[in-house]
Order: sequence, then structure tokens, then C-alpha cells
Amino acid sequence: MASIVLASLNTVGLIFGGCCSNVFTLEKIIKTEADSGLLVTLSQFVFTALAASFSQITPTLTLKSPSVPMRKWAYIALMFFAVNMLNNWAFAFNISVPVHIILRSFGSVTTMMAGALQGKRYSWLQVSSVVILTLGVLVSAFADADSKGKSVEASSTDLSSGLLILLAAQILSAYMGVYVQDTYATHGSHWRENLFYSHFLSLPLFLPLAGTLRRQYTALSATPLLSVPDSLPVLKSANLPSGIAYLLLNSLTQLACITGVNLLSAQASAVTVTIVLNVRKLVSFVASTILFGHSLSGMMCAGAGLVFGAGALYGWETSYRIPMQKKKKQQTDQKKDGKAQ
Repeated sequence: MASIVLASLNTVGLIFGGCCSNVFTLEKIIKTEADSGLLVTLSQFVFTALAASFSQITPTLTLKSPSVPMRKWAYIALMFFAVNMLNNWAFAFNISVPVHIILRSFGSVTTMMAGALQGKRYSWLQVSSVVILTLGVLVSAFADADSKGKSVEASSTDLSSGLLILLAAQILSAYMGVYVQDTYATHGSHWRENLFYSHFLSLPLFLPLAGTLRRQYTALSATPLLSVPDSLPVLKSANLPSGIAYLLLNSLTQLACITGVNLLSAQASAVTVTIVLNVRKLVSFVASTILFGHSLSGMMCAGAGLVFGAGALYGWETSYRIPMQKKKKQQTDQKKDGKAQ
């Protein structure tokens, strides 16, 4: 029991500590060079693939034979690459980090859509919470355009493009989550293999984008040197440009974040993962707003409240009320069977 609790705390610590810190470093990068999404994605993939490779290497320095067919890992890697590319590409359309977080909380909707395509049925409260969440996303998006001093009409091209990109990423992410869950159910919860192959097999896909990557690296290299206190002599002696330093920190925190998410995916259902990540996004949203002084209008607060409130309602209905109803029904059926005998 103690080991289970400790493992759960470790998973939660990786998700909240790693992912929330990752948002801080991402915000720093975006403020320096908004069009750096591709380089951020590549850096994260390289760091994670290197770190995860140690769990897949034998004492003879060869790769272990995968427990899951390689074609499945390749398919997951392709989807994972596409989701990350789409999410980071959205920053090029003038969407702020807090609103990016809110829009990515659309996960409950896409998880429900993926489940519906598999024939799953949902309660009226689940559907209602998704409708409320959708409304909250739209309110937040329009508030973001207004906070930047634009009319909705004037910013409609950028706003619509950013929304469509994030929506596509969320739909694909939901399908990928269901596919990974099915893979684990068939072959076992080999989350370390998933962590390695989803990143390693994606690396060749960056080759056609080498020109863009060089341009983005040059822009971050031209940033002022990172200001480091004397109490951190190792960092101080490195003399790293601030953009490159935050890029490295972003990759390290992303490694912690994605490790926690993979651990959770191996231990819980897709819906539970979605709810935990929505709570994490709320913490990241608040932190980003406080630390970077984003303007929060009443409309923005209302939109965020609708999104996270709907996510909580969906989680309560899915993780508590419906299981309790099923449990009561089973108990009632058992009593009826006992009387019939």
C-alpha cells in the first residue's frame, strides 16, 4: 500500500512539477522569439529520446527487442510528432500561453468524441459538461483577441487559424490516447518503450525542416546572456544566451512532465489522465498569469472558469457518480438473485 501511494505521489510530482515548470520556460522562450515552436519541439524530442534510451539498451549496448510490434510504435510516434508540431505551431498565430493552455483543456471534448466513435455512450451530465467546456473555450478565445487591442473581426484570420490548429491537435491527441490504451491492454503497460520510441522514431521527421530549425536557433543564440547569480557558478561560467538556456531548461522540464504523463497513462484510464492534466493546466494557467502579468479581463476569467469547472464536473460524473451507480446496481442485482434462489 505504501509503495502504491509513493508511486502515485512520484507520478503527480513529475506531472505538476515538470509540466508547470515547463510552462514557465516556454513562456520565456515565446516572449523572446515567438516563432520558435519547431526548435522547442526538436529539443524536447532529442533530450527525451536520449534519457529514455538507457531503459532500452542491453549490457552489450544494443537495443532490447520491443515488447510491442514496431509498426505500432511507429504509428504512435507519427501521431505524437503531429500533435506536438500542431500545438507549438499555434504560437505563430498570436495566441498567448494562458489561452493556449485553456484551449488545450478541450481534451474532454475530444476524448468523448473518440469514445463515441468506438460506440461508447455518455450520460446527460457528461454531455452537458462538454457543452459548457466548449462555450468556455470560445469565450476565452474571443477574450484573448480583445485583450490584444483588436476587434474580433480584425483578428479573425489569426484567431481562426490558431483555433483550428489546436482543435486538430486535440482530436488527434484523443485518438492517440485511445490507441495507446488499447496497445497497453493488448501487450502490457510498456510505458518506457512508448517514451523512447515515440520520441526516437520521430527524429527523422525533422530533417526536411532543417532550414527553419537553423533560423530559429540563430535567433535564440542572438539573445542577451542569461543573468545568473554568483551562487550558481556552473551556470554563470557557461555564458549561455538566455534563449538557449531557457530552451535547455524547457527540454529538461518536458522530460519530467512527459515521464509523469506516461506513468499515469500506464496506471489509469484515458479519462482519468484527461482530468488530471486539466487540473495541471489550471495550475499552469494561474502560474503563467501571475508570473508574467498577463491581462485577465472579466471575460477571460469567465471563460477559464467555465473550462475548468466543466472539466471538474466531467471528472466527478465519470470517476465518481457513474461508478457509484454501477456499484449500487450490482448490489441490487445480487440481492435479487439471492432472493430468487
